[in-house]
Parts: sequence; structure tokens; C-alpha cells
Amino acid sequence: MNAYYQLINTQTADDGSVTTFYKSTDHAQGAWNTHEQHMAPASGVMAREMENFQPRDDMRIGRISFDIFGLIPAGEFSITTRVIRPGRTIELIESEMQAQGKTCIVARAWRMATQNSSAVAALEDPAVHHPDTLPAWQGISHWPGGYIKSLEAKIAENHRDGKGIVWLNNSLEMVENFTTSDFVHLIGMVDTANGTAPRQGSNITWAFPNLDLQIHLHRYPSGQWLGLETVQQYGEDGIGLTSAILHDEQGPFGRSEQILTLRKLG
Repeated sequence: MNAYYQLINTQTADDGSVTTFYKSTDHAQGAWNTHEQHMAPASGVMAREMENFQPRDDMRIGRISFDIFGLIPAGEFSITTRVIRPGRTIELIESEMQAQGKTCIVARAWRMATQNSSAVAALEDPAVHHPDTLPAWQGISHWPGGYIKSLEAKIAENHRDGKGIVWLNNSLEMVENFTTSDFVHLIGMVDTANGTAPRQGSNITWAFPNLDLQIHLHRYPSGQWLGLETVQQYGEDGIGLTSAILHDEQGPFGRSEQILTLRKLG
């Protein structure tokens, strides 16, 4: 199997909503539990549904917000996508993943009208070293699970506990027998930011699963390599935050945030 998911069936309802049925493969296996999916490919397959749902040439996705309701079971699941706020210049769509009779993830994406704004375009986030210039990184391999095993990782200088730059890629399709767009390929790795610069290093005594994933895109990404310029911070009352500047091989294209629930192990 050379993909994270298998497509089973697709149904379109009278109200225009689309439900697609999938089955996860071992490549989508999570790092915290063997019987769950990793949020990264799960968000990738949901991004695929949103990208393909009633596409419009004059709009693109500018923000995706994923709320994680709990453990994402491995195996069969469905994703239902609908428009919840239609419009000419802004449009809000929603995708809901369900498995074993329960909601696992709810994602909402703003689609925004595009126009030529090159006359005022400006960025504050600088580009970082291209992945071709960096060494391979084995540090991510201390995390278990099929998803982590599917990744190729490279690391930049000055990486330390709680902060650093890591580039990721994988050779898998998101869905078996379907070509994966660059957008889906890259969005399907963003959630990995939470494990690329853990503040505790490799001696983890507190778990730090994220409850959400927020992605803001000032540019539509392209290419195969995802750069994560990550900072992880812990508060004093059991809540933390992982923040990342997102890069492709052309430069920065957006940012992500993940709220963390800190849980002492043992």
C-alpha cells in the first residue's frame, strides 16, 4: 500500500453536501496510540475534501481550522462537506469526520476571492535554508507509528528543545489511486509541527497532545517539502502552545497554531 487512505464510496445529498467514505492504512497510524490515526494525514484527507468540494477559479482557501473532538480511530470513517456560508467574495465550508458513530474532527475553511495584489505585497517572515542544503534528521524517529515512519526529515542548525527548523516530505499518495495535489500533500504534514521541537526533548514525562490545528495561508503552497519553523511553549496551568511559520521551497506561505493539553505520564 502506497497511500495513507483508501477511498470506498462517495455520496452527494439533495442539499449539495458530499459524504466520502474512507479506510485508513497503516501509514496513517498515530504516535500516541497504535489504534488511532495521526492528525497530520487526517487533516490532509480533510483538506482534500475541502479543496475538491465545489471548487471556484476565483477563490482559494485562506484559512483552515481543525477542532479535534478526541481520539481518531483507525479503520473506516466518513467525511461530510458542506457550504455553511455562501458568498461572492468570502465563503465558509465545513467538513466533519465521523468514525464509529462519533464525530472525530470538524474543520472549517474560509475560501476567499483572489485578485492581483502584487503592488502592495510584502512579507516579514524571512526564508530559511533550502532542504537540499541540510542533513537528514533521525530525531523524529523516536516517535512511534506508521505516519512518522512514512516521513523523510531534515534539520537546520541551532535546533534545540522547544525551538527549531525541520523540513518534512513523504513519498505516499494521500488516497490510493489518486494524485495528491501539492496543497493536500503539504497540509497533510503541518500537524507534525507539535513533535518536531518538543520542549522536553526525547525524555518526555508530560504528554502534550493538541486539541486543534489552525492554519492561515497568505500564499497557496506548492512543491513537496514542508518547512516547519517551530516554537513550543508550556504554561503553568497545564496548557501549552505550538506555533510554526510554514515554508515551502519558495519561502514562507503561512502560519499554524496548536493548543496543547499537558498531561503528566505515569
